[in-house]
Amino acid sequence: MRSFTYERPDTAAAAAAAVAATPNAKFIAGGTNLLDLMKLQIETPTHLVDVNGLGLDRIEATPDGGLRIGALVRNTDLAADARVRKDYGVLSRALLAGASGQLRNKATTAGNLLQRTRCPYFYDTAQACNKRQPGSGCSALDGVSRQLAVVGGSNACIATHPGDMAVAMRVLDATVETIDAKGAERRIPIAEFHRLPGDAPELDTTLRSGELITAVTLPKPVAGTHIYRKVRDRASYAYALVSVAAILGKDGAGHVAFGGVAHKPWRVEAAEADLPRGAKAVTDAVFADAEPTQENAYKLKLAERTLSAALNQARA
Repeated sequence: MRSFTYERPDTAAAAAAAVAATPNAKFIAGGTNLLDLMKLQIETPTHLVDVNGLGLDRIEATPDGGLRIGALVRNTDLAADARVRKDYGVLSRALLAGASGQLRNKATTAGNLLQRTRCPYFYDTAQACNKRQPGSGCSALDGVSRQLAVVGGSNACIATHPGDMAVAMRVLDATVETIDAKGAERRIPIAEFHRLPGDAPELDTTLRSGELITAVTLPKPVAGTHIYRKVRDRASYAYALVSVAAILGKDGAGHVAFGGVAHKPWRVEAAEADLPRGAKAVTDAVFADAEPTQENAYKLKLAERTLSAALNQARA
């Protein structure tokens, strides 16, 4: 075990300042991802800043009819909230499709968004991984790629974002609120929060050094049937091969985002105009730039069929 120092600040700005001031410092809340990576010595922080005492654990209505979700709201509590279940059903369903009950009891809203985008080669320190060690190469490119990205990847990385909540947040057009070491606040549209790998796959998000998530806000509810469908290798505790988060009317019109297919939740708003025409028209547009491997090309047809099931569910 590698030694590290620890502190528990009283304010969000102080927490941000502590991380910004210390090389290789990390925030910790539930720790469901970070502690696993520390045990494997993939993450080796020199200093941990515990944010659990900052009071960021409330869900509140916003003046425009939406919801503001504190960064420390646990996944279990968010999924069970009556307002979320009533008005943002796609989010509640996505949360319940993720991880296990024990993990959802600990995992936080911000931590869920910040979990590392990864693949099996990221966990294997004997393999080359640009995300774990920039410039070392990507073993997945010529390795087992059945579960990996079909769109938005690069020659540096084809890992997929593992989360379910973020896919629902993307279809809901959520906004991420942050604070930095100087106390300056920022609002980041969820579409701009996660990065594609490009030449810097070690960077999963657009957060700046020391920037702390304080909340996620949802706009006022969107009418329609809220659907989250997740296709995976086993019925629980598995990442999506393909997932679909959708808000659909009976005529098929609406909004849709895909998980399990890219380095970030994948949504192409221009393709949503084709929803009334059926799933194939939409997925042809959404995955027009796809570059699947021989092992994961099946995901393109799987995405079409999963969306088709969602459209049938909405019509019913």
